[in-house]
Amino acid sequence: MIMSSGIKIFACQASEKLAGRIAASYGVGLGDVTTTVFSDGEFQVSFEETVRGQDVFIVQSTMPPSDNLFELLLMVDAAKRASANKIIVVIPYFGFARQDRKDKPRVAIGAKLVANMLMAAGIDRIMTMDLHADQIQGFFEVPVDHLYGSTIFSPEIEKLNTGNLIMAAPDAGGAKRANSYAKRLDIGLAICHKQRKKANEIAEMTVIGDVSGKDVILVDDMIDTAGTLTKAADLFMEKGALSVRAFCTHAVLSGPAFERLTNSAIAELIVTDTIPLKQPHDKIRVMTVTDLFGDVIRRMVNNQSISSHFII
Repeated sequence: MIMSSGIKIFACQASEKLAGRIAASYGVGLGDVTTTVFSDGEFQVSFEETVRGQDVFIVQSTMPPSDNLFELLLMVDAAKRASANKIIVVIPYFGFARQDRKDKPRVAIGAKLVANMLMAAGIDRIMTMDLHADQIQGFFEVPVDHLYGSTIFSPEIEKLNTGNLIMAAPDAGGAKRANSYAKRLDIGLAICHKQRKKANEIAEMTVIGDVSGKDVILVDDMIDTAGTLTKAADLFMEKGALSVRAFCTHAVLSGPAFERLTNSAIAELIVTDTIPLKQPHDKIRVMTVTDLFGDVIRRMVNNQSISSHFII
């Protein structure tokens, strides 16, 4: 195995455990970095080892609070000022990705703003997973390695396939993702159509497709308040489904999410560790992205193709 001596992997605080596992999968230890917090809440990051001439990987998911994003920006700036050769940010969960367009007057395009800030800070490349909208890749003027949760989820779904499965999308926006799974597994597809009056609140939902007598597999890029997913699961059961499982890459799980999950018809929720799970739950199973990111970093360092990981 070819290993580069000019590679260092560092972690920001919110993704320190995941970064440690990714570094171990790649075959190195985490670099030494400290964060000093002042009494007013301001913080400063510092590399405690040289990064001059090194290819620096900085791992951080940018879920709220926004300090997570700002800490990443400070790390990038520190690496640039310390004469790093290349700076690659590894953002397993790319926050603000839901703000990818102007869907009503007088709103910001937050995902583009974040991309601008990262490029202004001095990144040379970004590696991320299951962006909420694929077009966010075009917001960057540097290479983007966009990995898919399907690389991890597809083998697990295949184990569940007893000839009675049907793939499902919790909304029209996830239809493309669910359809890709359905084609690959050669099974049917169902879609929930939802209407919202405001964010995180569903006004009406209907099912497109026949789920009667089927084991439903819901797929989505993230689960936040769990309103859409649990309502879709309950609706599928009302329409005659035998069971409902959900595969969601990013476990945001905010507000009433855990309570809704407990009271829902979802038999099992499978997520990844791109975001640390806030609390254990009987219905939640976590699959790790460790080896996927570790292998992609290895291939990137050795200038090898990573297209074999693009299952979807």
